[in-house]
This record gives sequence, C-alpha cells and structure tokens, in this order.
Amino acid sequence: METTNNNNPLELVFHNDLQQYLFSIGRIDEHFPESPDIEELWPKIAQSYLPDGIREFAGYPIVSLAWMMYTGMAVAKYWDTDWQLYSQVDDLYKYLRDQRDFDHMDDYICENVLLMRPDEHKRITDIVGECASRTHNLLFHQHLQPGTREAFLGYVAAIHQMYLMGMAMQLKAMGYHMTKIG
Repeated sequence: METTNNNNPLELVFHNDLQQYLFSIGRIDEHFPESPDIEELWPKIAQSYLPDGIREFAGYPIVSLAWMMYTGMAVAKYWDTDWQLYSQVDDLYKYLRDQRDFDHMDDYICENVLLMRPDEHKRITDIVGECASRTHNLLFHQHLQPGTREAFLGYVAAIHQMYLMGMAMQLKAMGYHMTKIG
C-alpha cells in the first residue's frame, strides 16, 4: 500500500510524526499495515468529506482533522466485520455522518461502530485529539497561504494521513499485528 502521495512531501511529514507518536504509545505497530481495500476507498471518501471538512476547518480545525481519523477507524472495523456488505455502500463517509450528524460523528463511530466502553471512548478521544493537534500544528507551520492550491493540497495530505492512522490504530486494536516478513 502506498501510504504517502509522493507528489506531496507534506504527506511524509504528517505520516512520520503521527506514526512515531502512535507507535510510542503502543497504538500502532512499527511496520505500517497494508490494507489495499481500505486505501482504495480514500479518493471517494476524501471527495465526499472535503465540503464538510473544509467548511469546519476555519472554525474547528482540530475537529476537521480528527473526524477523518475516526472515519479511518470505522472503515477498518467495517473491513474486518463484513466487507462484502460495507464495500457496497455507495458513500461510507456520508453513511457514517448521516447516522447522527457531522458534529456527533465521533460519538456515533466510537459507540455504535467500534462499540467502545466509556473509558476507552475517552482514551481514544484524547489520542485522536492529540493526533489532530499535532497535524494542525505541522500544517500551520508550513505557512501556506489560505485559499491557495498549496493550502488545499496540504489539507488533503493531512486528512489522508489522519485516515490512514485511524485505519492502522483500529487494525491493531482488533488484533492485526504488522511485522516485516523475511
């Protein structure tokens, strides 16, 4: 699986920071997971998410980034649970969002998709918030001019890595452990 877009070096900045952080707290393995089924949904999820994510970014940048991590976690859970069914859903992002609404999508995913107990929900909220804050800080320090193509591409790189890290965290939580072969 290609975990970064080589045309956008910011992907690597976000990827390396998030991977190091999540590995250091034991939420992902050192070797990043490969899941082509989940990765191939990215373009459609991103296209569907962008209007909501960009709208929210101005006032709530951490939420805008964090919700994509929750989306990656939910897609990984669906992949493990019943991919035959969920891979047929026309728009998984809208499916998740419309179960309640954008503002409560995190709670829906934690409570109804991932079936978390309140204590685990709180821990995941803290971890996702830290990942979103770190990514926002890195994005802010790129000094990208708002409204430019570069700012847009930076945002897309950020949410792509949040999606992939959500996937990786959930795969590990479900017992998939990634090790190098050979």
